[in-house]
Amino acid sequence: MGLKDIDRDHLTITGAHKDAPESHVEVQDGVLIIVTQAFGPRGDNLVGVSEVEFDGFPALTLKVRAGGKEGLVHLSPFHGDRRKAGFLDIPAGTKCELFCPVSGEPLEHIGKVDADSQADYFAIYLTESLSAGEVVAISDVWGDYHSRIVDNSELISAWAAED
Repeated sequence: MGLKDIDRDHLTITGAHKDAPESHVEVQDGVLIIVTQAFGPRGDNLVGVSEVEFDGFPALTLKVRAGGKEGLVHLSPFHGDRRKAGFLDIPAGTKCELFCPVSGEPLEHIGKVDADSQADYFAIYLTESLSAGEVVAISDVWGDYHSRIVDNSELISAWAAED
């Protein structure tokens, strides 16, 4: 179930989820983090928007605009998994605009990936309360797999890889 697709060389899991009173992601075998619910900037659900699944789990869907085109991108819910479906005809290194596929609202900018990068982090919330303490932060550069999951205000997983 998804384990063969996880980029273990670039994924770090802190273990903070083990002490959390309520986790908003599913952790299996201590190494597999699955985003089971995710919300856009107005609280719209981003998981299960389409029929697309990865290993039996519904995809997390975003609307992406790049190079004068836009479409839906369905991301694997497994953190550290590069698989995606849908609008994929985007050259690596392209700066993208990220939107909620339901409301059309842009995802919230939450900071630079790092000081030397042109990539920025954008928020996918793990709860309907849209709390910065429960968020998946994803890069807006196609092929840049910097992302992190913060749950209960603790970093529980970070993925730092490029195509």
